[in-house]
Amino acid sequence: MADYDLEALSLSELKKMQKDIAKAISTYEDRQKAEARAKVEALARDLGYSLAELVGTETKITRAPAAAKYRHPENPALTWSGRGRKPQWFVKALDAGKTASDLAIS
Repeated sequence: MADYDLEALSLSELKKMQKDIAKAISTYEDRQKAEARAKVEALARDLGYSLAELVGTETKITRAPAAAKYRHPENPALTWSGRGRKPQWFVKALDAGKTASDLAIS
């Protein structure tokens, strides 16, 4: 390993060295991951599987859109399912003295 006199280097030289070291660390980690992946793929292949078969694929579970439960009293185009954050019109109606059952869709 090279022996550097860090005190003798200028600020720009130190910053360049810092950047070079960060890049070297990043590429080292990438090489290690690639090597580990190759070993795991080889082991899976020896056992008669592919890595994708063993690991599987992640599927995002999505919820179906919920039916509207509440409707704006003056603008029927504005609805809310009751899920998530309350819309402003709902909050304002509650503040004005209405109840959630007053806004409920029959």
